[in-house]
Amino acid sequence: MEENIRTPGKPAPDVVRDGMRAAIIAGDFEEGSPLRQDEIAEMYGTSRIPVREALRQLESEGLVSFHRNRGFVVKGISIEDVLELLEIRVALECRALKLAIPNMAFEDFEAAEAILKTYDESQDQSAWGELNWQFHWTLYVPCQRPKLLDMIEANYGHVSRYTRRQVSLATGKARPQHDHVQLLEYCRNGDVDAAVSLLEKHIEQTQRSLRASMRRAEAAR
Repeated sequence: MEENIRTPGKPAPDVVRDGMRAAIIAGDFEEGSPLRQDEIAEMYGTSRIPVREALRQLESEGLVSFHRNRGFVVKGISIEDVLELLEIRVALECRALKLAIPNMAFEDFEAAEAILKTYDESQDQSAWGELNWQFHWTLYVPCQRPKLLDMIEANYGHVSRYTRRQVSLATGKARPQHDHVQLLEYCRNGDVDAAVSLLEKHIEQTQRSLRASMRRAEAAR
């Protein structure tokens, strides 16, 4: 992360919150890592007051927790939590896609196709998770439901902390990418039912891949 990060016109607590959220989701902080307010304040070029407010917001999102003797630390997430969050992902994202397809324009399809092209060409496994998210997000934004989109973004943030490390290695990108291409085609054709059905199966495949990855890990112990 860069030091003294400033965004003109954006309140300091929001700058810190967004930056720390992105860092935690990206895995820059290990589970249980202490989050020292003075160090974060120096990093973002602010006082400890906005840092404390930002950490409280991240606590409400479930990304950090406060301990009386340790202060704020990065909160862990269990496999059971992830599997439940994936169920929530099905509900939220399928609803968003259903609402989004009638509003999609040529520019939305072009943007999604460009992301898939980058995904195809990328050999960096660590980038696949982010490209996957960018593609899905591009399809959901036309739903024009800010609160629903906020819920999707927050839920995905929790899930991706775990699945980016586990599922990308387990599934590769060929099968997810095949689904993505078909999903985009359904969206272009305005076939809402087919698109929503495929999206549900797509996310359920992530669940199965995660369970398989965990079984292999346990067998290797």
